[in-house]
Amino acid sequence: MSGSPPPTGGFVRRVGLLQATAINMSQMCGIGPFVTIPLMVAAFGGPQAVTGFVAGAVLALCDGLVWAELGASMPGSGGSYVYLRQAFQYRTGRLVPFLFVWTAMLFIPLILSTGMVGFVQYLGYLAPGLGRTAGDLTGLGVIALVVLLLWRGIEHIARITLVMWAVMIASVVLVITAAATGFSPHLAFTYPAHAFDPTSGHFWPGFAAGLTIGVYDYLGYNTTAYLGAEVKDPGRTLPRSIVLSILGIMAIYLLLQIGTLGVVDWHRMTDPHDIASTSVASAVLEETWGSGAADAVTVLILVTAFASVFTGLLGGSRVPCDAARDGAFFRPYARLHPRHRFPALGLATMGVITSVGFLIGRHTDLLTLIQLLTTVMVIVQALAQIVALSVLRRRQPDLHRPYRMGLYPLPAVIAFAGWCVIYAYADRNSPGRRPVEWSLAWLALGCAAFLVWAWRERVWPFGAKEISEEYDALEASAG
Repeated sequence: MSGSPPPTGGFVRRVGLLQATAINMSQMCGIGPFVTIPLMVAAFGGPQAVTGFVAGAVLALCDGLVWAELGASMPGSGGSYVYLRQAFQYRTGRLVPFLFVWTAMLFIPLILSTGMVGFVQYLGYLAPGLGRTAGDLTGLGVIALVVLLLWRGIEHIARITLVMWAVMIASVVLVITAAATGFSPHLAFTYPAHAFDPTSGHFWPGFAAGLTIGVYDYLGYNTTAYLGAEVKDPGRTLPRSIVLSILGIMAIYLLLQIGTLGVVDWHRMTDPHDIASTSVASAVLEETWGSGAADAVTVLILVTAFASVFTGLLGGSRVPCDAARDGAFFRPYARLHPRHRFPALGLATMGVITSVGFLIGRHTDLLTLIQLLTTVMVIVQALAQIVALSVLRRRQPDLHRPYRMGLYPLPAVIAFAGWCVIYAYADRNSPGRRPVEWSLAWLALGCAAFLVWAWRERVWPFGAKEISEEYDALEASAG
């Protein structure tokens, strides 16, 4: 629990509040807003697209409070795996946490793949002649470099993350400042007819698409929850890092979105042949401060994109490790690097899947990746975790909770409804791609894999359920 010494041979608690917030914000911001502003404008059909970022912020904040309570109460490596294991062990044994790890091994790398797709898009601004093959090879090379840099101890990684976080903040501040110098209220606040008409047949599908893009831009507020076993004083640090990172990114996104719309005509963002549709931040700098400044800030944006993939692989690689150490996933993932104490196989596997996702995004489109990753994560992580919060309050009322959600259960209900809207409209907003069907197929395959694994391990439903309220036990022993 909070402040307790790590077990021999296990993780080391060395990540403080500043570093934890930096890790979250680097993963949240990354390349996201720089590539999704045009997608959001296309979804809403005008500058009212700012609504999508506001809706995404509300959903992220409400869902972040779920993560805050669970993370503070059970600060183990693996995040959702730990919470789902504790909550659903009473009825379905290890099925739900197994399915979470199964889906996380797909949706986390897909998130990182979108960052690398954006990296290559902005690289195309600096190198207009960059072809598809050269772009593919460059992206794959950068992913390999990220894995190489993460092949070291967490204390070194935390320092690297702080540097990249500073670059991310600098790039965003420069774009916002440049937008302010050339801001036109007429461009930013002139809306098409019926832009906010809820009775229009296009409003709700556009809102759902915007909500999906918006919450994608905020994903990463939970990164330090995956590093719970490596966070100092997690009962205080985890909730604060989650809430502070969401509020900070919310302010940044609103300034960035409104400022961009006040400089670049939104019609340009919907034209695939215009640079504003792929490198909108560079277009803002070009319009306001000239091409030299645009080139310089584009370099910073590339570093920001690199940082988002870096921190995402850092947190995501820990997910299968805790499950395997608990005997609920493939055993090789439990091994830590003998010297630097990080999950080597998890890092390598997610690096490979990120590379595959990057190639899929390059040869389809970015919105396809976003729809796929959100539908894959909704059922087993987002919705199941919200249910887990109420289950644990009922099943383990004496669990030590350094942080308790305010206005419970209202934020949880809002988060649940928001995720349901995203899932319900996914197929309609991705015609021909069928992300809902793909997500259900992956979930069904995971159920089949679980049955095979459970039969070999002789656990439920082929053996007795194993009930372990370990965090209650730890608190009792600490008392």
